[in-house]
Amino acid sequence: MTPELLAADTAMGAVTLNVADLDAMTAYYRDAVGLDVLATDGPRVALGRGARSVVVLEHSPELRHAAPHEAGLFHTAILFDTKAALAAAVYSVARQHPGSFTGSSDHLVSNAFYFNDPEGNGVELYWDRDRSEWSWAHGAIEMSTLYLDPNAFLNENLTEEGMSGAGFGDARVGHIHLSVGDVDTAREFYVDRLGFASTAEIPRTAVFVSAGGYHHHMAMNVWNSRGAGRRQRTLGLGRVDIVLPGSDDLGELGERMAHYGVPTRDDGLTLEFDDPWANLIRARSA
Repeated sequence: MTPELLAADTAMGAVTLNVADLDAMTAYYRDAVGLDVLATDGPRVALGRGARSVVVLEHSPELRHAAPHEAGLFHTAILFDTKAALAAAVYSVARQHPGSFTGSSDHLVSNAFYFNDPEGNGVELYWDRDRSEWSWAHGAIEMSTLYLDPNAFLNENLTEEGMSGAGFGDARVGHIHLSVGDVDTAREFYVDRLGFASTAEIPRTAVFVSAGGYHHHMAMNVWNSRGAGRRQRTLGLGRVDIVLPGSDDLGELGERMAHYGVPTRDDGLTLEFDDPWANLIRARSA
């Protein structure tokens, strides 16, 4: 019997974005967000930290921008390891792109700051509270959207190193939010088929899912996209990567998707498939 849940050590990998202006988008994620350029291969630039890619930019100037009501990326959430590192990134983005800030919240499990990148892709920069401070009730994580004063956060946590354009610390993709057409279909795909566990839900508008008791690795919402159908290829989201602990986990996922009749593309190292809105998902082993 194939396990019904993804392994506890499952994590998110890089988000691939189709972009119109490769130079401007590279500069944003490198100079403002503070990621390092890890590899450049013609029309493709990978940025991240150490050996871990966070964002992969694919130059696709022939593509159109997606309409606001279409399915696709809601935001990429980049997780920083300390409040000081988060403050450095927030300060850098706000200083270099002052019109791009869209909000901030204390979610009880995390502190989060929201921006739009130069091509309108949502970006969340955040820091997690220790898991011992999270609260669960009846299998659901307690999250909220409380006011978080960005100036007070920076006054408390921004260091001289952060103000100088350094001090970004470790960074990785913590979670991904997708815009989808309806929550029930999203839950059925990402929980019942893919194997995440549901951790929270806003009835009829959003579902949050994770592996291993994280607050959420992915979320699917209809805030802008209720009723959306399958996507055409556009600027914006190119692919979401999910990293499984080992090759056995990848094989089990392949068996489960075959059981549910989900078409996959398996090259022996990765497993690719589309969600019901043609958001491309690629699973690979660590």
